[in-house]
Amino acid sequence: MNQLMKAFAWQVIEKFRAATLWLLRIEPGELREASGEQLEDGTDPQERNSRRLPRDARAELALAGLLVASGAFGVVFIVLYALDDNNQFLGLSLGLSLMAAAAALILAGKRVTPQEQLVEERPELVHEADARDSEKLLSEGGEGISRRRLITGAAAVTGLGLGGALLVPIASSGPNVGDAIDDTPWHRGRPVVDVNGNPILASDIVEKTFVTGFPQGANPEMLASPIVIVKVPLEQLHLPDRRAADVWAPQGIVAYSKICTHAGCAIALYRNPLFSPHEPRPALVCPCHYSTFDPARGAEVIFGPAGRSLPQLPLAIDPATGALVANGGYSGSVGPAWFNTNRGSSA
Repeated sequence: MNQLMKAFAWQVIEKFRAATLWLLRIEPGELREASGEQLEDGTDPQERNSRRLPRDARAELALAGLLVASGAFGVVFIVLYALDDNNQFLGLSLGLSLMAAAAALILAGKRVTPQEQLVEERPELVHEADARDSEKLLSEGGEGISRRRLITGAAAVTGLGLGGALLVPIASSGPNVGDAIDDTPWHRGRPVVDVNGNPILASDIVEKTFVTGFPQGANPEMLASPIVIVKVPLEQLHLPDRRAADVWAPQGIVAYSKICTHAGCAIALYRNPLFSPHEPRPALVCPCHYSTFDPARGAEVIFGPAGRSLPQLPLAIDPATGALVANGGYSGSVGPAWFNTNRGSSA
């Protein structure tokens, strides 16, 4: 599916590029020679000064179409941003919007606005007559454009669509959730289940591997739902102060949030050396940027860009069934270290 989308995107971009190159062909236009005196180097200004008024109705329509297309693709980006999280389609829509805007600017510069070359000395404007002449010269910049209202309206569409597309991602600069980021589905006594909803027993957790758990009856897609569970030999367990092993790690079983505290990726690797002590000690690893956490020491960061430890979830074992249950809430905020989360915390 990804290969098909990439092939489709490249076809769209290639056809758009070909159409743009066809529109940007420069055709001979009407030239009007400027009059003047001999320059200092003796060259006749009429041989070096020229002014071309394209007066190309087709180019003006194409310019309006490109501007509207740029705005339309910008609107598509905004809609996709709000309704879908497919980065490929987001990139394609924004890229096409920028390409259409760039093509419109090139087309306007080459085939719509007057093309003028002037070689003339510019003395300081000390007289009102000279100032009026300059204003007149500037006003002539709009000559040759017959559909000004159409192009102005199309430019407004571009400004709204593309401008909105560039501003909308600001919403992803960080959560504005206040204390809600600390609301989790975990509480004392809540059973721990696997992805299929089956209870996870203490006997299911063995050393040298890890298990992903979820709160029973809660939405598994919530940021704070998934946890990684590993078993650490009791003699190697050194949790932070105020985390007694019988409350936080029964039989050496520890659980931490599965969400990396660097960029919010999922902890998906468990490193277990085979030849100690020549290899590093066991660790949980995020595959995105290789942040590495020590499960035996409260998931403290031992490598990588993460700014704080993984929040730990205290566990207990149901004496009747041997199933794992939560023994409270997390030791800290779940997810990346936002500005309102203490990066230096051991949580």
